[in-house]
Amino acid sequence: MTRTALGLLALLHTVALAAQAPAPLYRGFAPGMGYREFAARARALSDRDMLRCNTSTNTARIMECGVAMRDPADSARFYLSAHFIDGNADVVALYDSAGFGDNRGARLVDATRRHLTRVYGRPRVVKRGMWEWRYGRQAVRLSWRGRASARWVSITLTDYTVMDRISRFVTPGARRKS
Repeated sequence: MTRTALGLLALLHTVALAAQAPAPLYRGFAPGMGYREFAARARALSDRDMLRCNTSTNTARIMECGVAMRDPADSARFYLSAHFIDGNADVVALYDSAGFGDNRGARLVDATRRHLTRVYGRPRVVKRGMWEWRYGRQAVRLSWRGRASARWVSITLTDYTVMDRISRFVTPGARRKS
């Protein structure tokens, strides 16, 4: 085989492996997971709150759900939300905040960054206050922001293949004449 053919074969093999990469799992949730699996896991982790879901006013095939949860593994508390298209999650997000009147905010961000680096490895820095780990057409994104001692953290699991399905439900706007 020629060098070009070997190089092309190696590239195709790498692309095939990336396409087969397992969904990035975080606290039992994964982008692209089905609604029933999500609901069962969310209900198991919600200690005082009830899972609430709302369907789109245009179609029942699009739904959003949310619940306050506590992970028994480390007692971490989050607000968990997910957006579903045709029964699969295109976005699963976990939100947390701290540091309102104390110094816990900076510790929350540092601990979350360390934890996600342990779970997923070295991140790709998207911009200040945002890290990302890519897995083919799926991604894990950590975003944080702050004001004074307060900090807000979000961990977002996204499946872009599922997200692309939203185009079926969007009607193009009327063209305007200039």
